[in-house]
Amino acid sequence: MKRSLFLRIQSQVEAHDSYFVQKRNSANKLGLSSLQKITAALRMLAYGVSGDLIDEYMRIGETTALESLKKFVTAVIDVFSEEYLRKPNNEDIARLLAHGERRDFPKRSHVFNELAEGRAPTIHYSINGHDYTMGYYLTDDIYPKWATFVKTMLAPQGQKYKLFAAAQEAYRNDVERAFGVLQARFAIVRGPARFFHLETLKKIMKAYIILHNMIVEDERDDNEVVNLDYEQNDGVDNPPLQMLREQSDEFLSYIERHGRIRDR
Repeated sequence: MKRSLFLRIQSQVEAHDSYFVQKRNSANKLGLSSLQKITAALRMLAYGVSGDLIDEYMRIGETTALESLKKFVTAVIDVFSEEYLRKPNNEDIARLLAHGERRDFPKRSHVFNELAEGRAPTIHYSINGHDYTMGYYLTDDIYPKWATFVKTMLAPQGQKYKLFAAAQEAYRNDVERAFGVLQARFAIVRGPARFFHLETLKKIMKAYIILHNMIVEDERDDNEVVNLDYEQNDGVDNPPLQMLREQSDEFLSYIERHGRIRDR
């Protein structure tokens, strides 16, 4: 992470949460600065070390380091998630589909919730004369036989099945490599989960994905690659959820769509 990006994050996090504002104690002595607290949090994320290992370097206690980490990941999610952790819109999906087609595997999946709720973008494609209207996930053999799972073949026989298995596994490897990059950049996800609560672990995962996306965008600008507009919006708001006691047409449609997802 470059200094300019670090200072941008530090400035916005400090403005969002007063915990990171440097204050004076009852003896009128300055306490820890936002730079100390945020650097401690980032070192724990990047190196996967415990709070007591950065005590001497940052002049910050273990409990304060842990609190800084929890406050920092929460602030990163609150401030930057709308821009760097949003769901893909129609333009993103079209770009991903085009990328997949160039890799000789023409589809990628969408989130099951949006698919079951009828909010997923409209999809139409044909394979061997059959028309399909749902996206799918590329998986290995351990997943159930759902219509939305396309599994690899353990022992493909014949050139056609070998070609399919090679293309399917190559695309899955892209995802595994992407997670490997995140593990290399933020070692906290490589080691044991220590004693963090589940909610804290979820925030840590979200925060380092956001930070990774910010770093990638910052490096892409330096390399003069085409800059994708992350502010774009397809203009379609999610429909408001309503609590109903009786079985409505929307509920029955949801059940039907969910059944189609699980259809073997």
